[in-house]
Amino acid sequence: MFETKFAIVLRDDLATWQKLNVTAFLTSGITAQKPGIIGEAYRDADGNVYNPLSIQPIIVLSSDQETLGKIHRRTLEREITSSLYIEEMFSTGHDAANRAVFAQFGPADAKVVGIAIHADKKLIDKITKGARMHP
Repeated sequence: MFETKFAIVLRDDLATWQKLNVTAFLTSGITAQKPGIIGEAYRDADGNVYNPLSIQPIIVLSSDQETLGKIHRRTLEREITSSLYIEEMFSTGHDAANRAVFAQFGPADAKVVGIAIHADKKLIDKITKGARMHP
């Protein structure tokens, strides 16, 4: 049904609260980059209005640190803009501090804990090779 895929890959050794936190942050990055992925507002039977949601499923995958590093490199090689969350961001408390700590690391030394990408379905499958469905 969709020609594109929205995938999030999380490092498999994160605590549950970290997985949820990273997923939320990464999702917001993709929706900011690609606002067309957001549908129309929802209305319940009583006419109450709720925020719109993604128009397509979000696939959540899991991998070890090594595979996550490969996935990160593949996005860069293919020039796919991603949302990226690194381990050091857990120690900050706001956006400016997140960006400051993020800027201290490059692809070679970043401890990636999560990445989100949205692109052609076949390309996403190639990039995320080695990751598995999150349990």
